[in-house]
Amino acid sequence: MNENAQQTFLELFAPTPGVHLPSPRNSWANRVPPAPAPPPALEPNDAVNSRPQPPAHRAPSGHGGRGDVVFERSARARHYRLTLRRDGTAVATIPARGSEREAVRFVEQHREWLDRARERQRHRPRAAEVWTVGTHVLWRGEMHAVRIAAAGERPQVCLAADVFRVPRLDGDLRPTLEAHFARRARIELPARTWELSAITGVEVKHVTVRNQRSRWGSCSANGTISLNWRLVQTPEFVRDYIVYHELMHLREMNHSDRFWARVEEVCPGWREAERWIKRNGALVGL
Repeated sequence: MNENAQQTFLELFAPTPGVHLPSPRNSWANRVPPAPAPPPALEPNDAVNSRPQPPAHRAPSGHGGRGDVVFERSARARHYRLTLRRDGTAVATIPARGSEREAVRFVEQHREWLDRARERQRHRPRAAEVWTVGTHVLWRGEMHAVRIAAAGERPQVCLAADVFRVPRLDGDLRPTLEAHFARRARIELPARTWELSAITGVEVKHVTVRNQRSRWGSCSANGTISLNWRLVQTPEFVRDYIVYHELMHLREMNHSDRFWARVEEVCPGWREAERWIKRNGALVGL
């Protein structure tokens, strides 16, 4: 599966060894985390396969797929899974021993869920494509207007109390501001990961910060955790949840009940974080 954003981080995950996410992404699957309340409509972007998959294809006419669902076979999947990507593409995953006929039946059984997920996606708030002075941008978990900072030798803008240098005050400020965000993330996210690693007693070998377009974080069996720089735009409890999530994957490389029990132990507020992602993940393009 490629890195097109599965609409899954707050209704997330059928584990992929070595890679885990979810955006807030929309998905129906046996991998949805157990919860006393109904599962969120968006799964974390944590369940993106790391290995190349066979070419996807749309359901042939007459098989009930209605031509609006892409079917992909996964040698590692254990269950049929239906997900909705950020671009609106519905994807049905067929497990190694599954058949397309059963996958089509699975899709039709959950057609109402897919229709609801698409409706939620249409109403989910989106970030502005072009950022100019006055544009509201998600920063540290809240929407703030881009403001002109006090006059100085070089033009500067503010987001809340933070000041950022920009080459000029006209035109699209997004590339410059996102570059500033990413630089801060490369300092803050590894530091917080090492801190939570020490608290939980989970050994981490390496932490990287990346420009991931389809997931919030991932980890590998060798102890490397990769985090999306956009986490600096989210509230602290969401950032910490993603870090805790990946740390627990170093103990349980799956999304079993035992894995979620470990997450509950270290991050009791994880459901609230997933709800936030479900509502706001699209504001950072996930």
